[in-house]
Amino acid sequence: MMNSLKNKINALPFSAFFRGHIQIRPIQDDYDLWYAVVECQLAPGQEEFVNPAGFSIGRAYLNPQDNIPCVILKDDLRIGYIVLRTWCDDKANSWSYYISHEHQGRGYGKAAALLAVQILTTADPNTPIKLSTEKNNQKAQQLYSSLGFHHDGELDGDDLVFVYRKGPSHDLS
Repeated sequence: MMNSLKNKINALPFSAFFRGHIQIRPIQDDYDLWYAVVECQLAPGQEEFVNPAGFSIGRAYLNPQDNIPCVILKDDLRIGYIVLRTWCDDKANSWSYYISHEHQGRGYGKAAALLAVQILTTADPNTPIKLSTEKNNQKAQQLYSSLGFHHDGELDGDDLVFVYRKGPSHDLS
């Protein structure tokens, strides 16, 4: 398991997990786990767009080498959760995440997504990143496009797949 995503991410310096006031930190204790699974909540109507945190974190429990459950923090305040993971075909990396409803609309989701791209491209620079979203989740599609992801027609079931390939034209600032 030397080349697992977990090993690659664990090899990164501490500074790689920060972007301004936003930090992605692996779940460290019961408080982080409780926050991610219970306290971090979507706004009504958003549930149809993402899997519950418990599902993503459960998948991490079943395959810990390729799924790293984390909390998203602004300064020291937990504001969301994210699971950095290997895409189902092992030829890409991915993540599942959301920002808790009381912290949405402040740019934290985009900042966390930029940080996730930074972490994954630093840990595994030759592997593309894939994200999937429901066809009617326009906000996610706009966000992914603004980050340099492209939908090239691939589907994951009914979901649209967006692909990011690190290149000179992608500026993550």
